[in-house]
Amino acid sequence: MKVIAFNGSPRKEGNTSHAIRLVANELEKKNIEVEIIQVGNNEIYGCTGCGTCAQKLDDRCVNDKDEVNRWIEKIKEADGILLASPVYCASINGTFKSFLDRAFYVLSRKQGLLRFKVGATLVALRRSGGIGAFHELNNYLTLSGMIIPSSNYWNIIHGRTPGEVLQDEEGMQIMRNLGKNMAWLLQVLELGKDKVERPEIEPKISTHFIR
Repeated sequence: MKVIAFNGSPRKEGNTSHAIRLVANELEKKNIEVEIIQVGNNEIYGCTGCGTCAQKLDDRCVNDKDEVNRWIEKIKEADGILLASPVYCASINGTFKSFLDRAFYVLSRKQGLLRFKVGATLVALRRSGGIGAFHELNNYLTLSGMIIPSSNYWNIIHGRTPGEVLQDEEGMQIMRNLGKNMAWLLQVLELGKDKVERPEIEPKISTHFIR
């Protein structure tokens, strides 16, 4: 099994990276491969709302000038996804949001493409605004019908300068528990995939409030 972790920070060895590694350590203890992709230091274009991906249904964004389509393929192939971001002005990194908006819009065009994959999120920050950013990341997972493991608190870890999160004892425990719970859920789903029938996918109902 494999988990793809996307680091929304522009800092390769920043606090978000340290938080990802705490989760990844627990996954790797259960022989789950973890690949970490740093998104935040790339130039990523925002979604223009052109709707081409909804028309073609080819699992690709029409804009092929950056890494988004390559990362979409990695998401499709993975058993689990970890989204991790620093917190900027009570929200996630802008570059990361541009990637997530495009990737998950493409992936949600085909109903069930990410359904029942395991998805988890975490945020790293100095002080306040973490819960809003945490919920923001979770919206991408719930949109796609993914299964979300929890920890023993919201998945938030605190630190300002790189490495300072390793002084947040509670935050580190949250990350370890998240990794353990994510590994357990991946293993349970793997054991049960051929033994328990999955629910039927209902055709998507889309309601417009303005006629």
